[in-house]
Amino acid sequence: MNIADIATREYIQVDIDERLGKVRSLFERENPKGIVVTDDGDYEGIVTERQLLQSHIEDDAKVQVMVRNNVPTVERTNGVREVARMLVEGGTKIAPVMEGDELWGIVTEDAILESVIENLDVLTVEQIYTEEVITLTEDDSLGKAINHLREHGISRLPVVNENGKLTGMVTTHDIADFAVRTMERQQKGDRSGEADRMLDLPVYDLMNSPVQTVDREESVRAAVERMLDSDYAGLVVTPEHDDAAIAGILTKTDVLRALTYTEKESMDVQITNINHLDTISRQDIYDAITEVTDKYRDMQVQHAHVRFHEHKEKLRGTPLIQCQIRLRTNRGQVGGTGEGYGAETAFHVAVDKLERNVLELKGTRADAEYEGQVLRKLGEL
Repeated sequence: MNIADIATREYIQVDIDERLGKVRSLFERENPKGIVVTDDGDYEGIVTERQLLQSHIEDDAKVQVMVRNNVPTVERTNGVREVARMLVEGGTKIAPVMEGDELWGIVTEDAILESVIENLDVLTVEQIYTEEVITLTEDDSLGKAINHLREHGISRLPVVNENGKLTGMVTTHDIADFAVRTMERQQKGDRSGEADRMLDLPVYDLMNSPVQTVDREESVRAAVERMLDSDYAGLVVTPEHDDAAIAGILTKTDVLRALTYTEKESMDVQITNINHLDTISRQDIYDAITEVTDKYRDMQVQHAHVRFHEHKEKLRGTPLIQCQIRLRTNRGQVGGTGEGYGAETAFHVAVDKLERNVLELKGTRADAEYEGQVLRKLGEL
C-alpha cells in the first residue's frame, strides 16, 4: 500500500507571518494533529500543539519563530511501514506528503493506524506498552504538569490520589485548551498575575475523569479502536480486573513503533528525534547497545528504542540533551536515561545506566561468546 492511498489533501495551513495567537486558537477550535506552515504558498514546515505548550513565546510573535522545518517529508510512493518509522523517529503525528518539490497532502498517525487495524490482532498490549510512567497527584500544580511534559517530551500524565490509585488524566491538549480559553476571557493589560495563578491551579481541577484504560491481555487492535473512537492518543494500561492500578501506558506511537518491527536477525535500533544527533551516528548507537546486550546469557532483545530530547539550557552553544534507551527483551523491559551536553555525551551516560539496570534487574551473567538473536513481534503487513 502506498501512502497516497491513505493521505489527505485537506489540512489546515497558515502563512509564516501569521500570529501565534491565531495558531493557538486554531488548535483549540479544530484540534488538528499539526498545522502546515507555508511561505507565499510554498511548504515551509509544521507547527504542533506540543511546541506551543513548551514555548514561552507571546501570542503577537509570528509563526516563523516556531515552525519545525525538520519534520520528515514523505513521497506519495512510500509504504506504510516506512512512513510509520519516519513519524516515530521525527517525533511527530503528521508528515507532509510531497510530489516532487510540491506539497501534495498530509498523512497522520491515525490514518496509518486505521489502514492496518485488521492486522493488529496478532499483538497484545503487554507486548508493546510502556512500563515507565510519569504520574501526578491530584494536588500537584498545573505548573508542575507543564514542567513534566516539557522535561520528558511526553503528551499525557496520569493522575493518582493519595493511595496511588488512578483518578484522572491531564494531556497537552487539555492544558493548551485551558490556557487559550482563560487568556481569551481576560481583558487587555498585564496578565502576568493571572498566568501565575493558572500555574498554581491543582491538576484535579483540569484533569479528565474517568480515564480510559486497557488490560495488558487485550489485543492491540481493541486498544487502537478505543483510542480512535474516543480521539485519545493513549490509554492507561492496567492489570487484569483492576482499573485503578497503573501498569503502564500505551500510546499510538507505541503501536506505530510496533509496525516497524522486522524479522531480521540483526538489531534494528529505532531513534526518535534523530535530528539531534551530532558527533554520533546511528551505527555508533547500534554498536554500543549491541555490546551491552550481547554480554548477557538468556537475554534476547525484541526491540531497541533510543529517544533524544533537547532542553533549553546550553553550554558554549551545545544544548543539554536527555537520552532515553528502552529495550524490550524476553525477560521484560529494561532501560537507561542520561543527560549531557550534546547527543553523544547524553547517549553514553544512558548506556552506562542501561548496563547497570540490566545487571540489577535481570541477574544474568556475562558471556563474551553469546550472539544475541533479535526477536520481532510483527511481520510484513
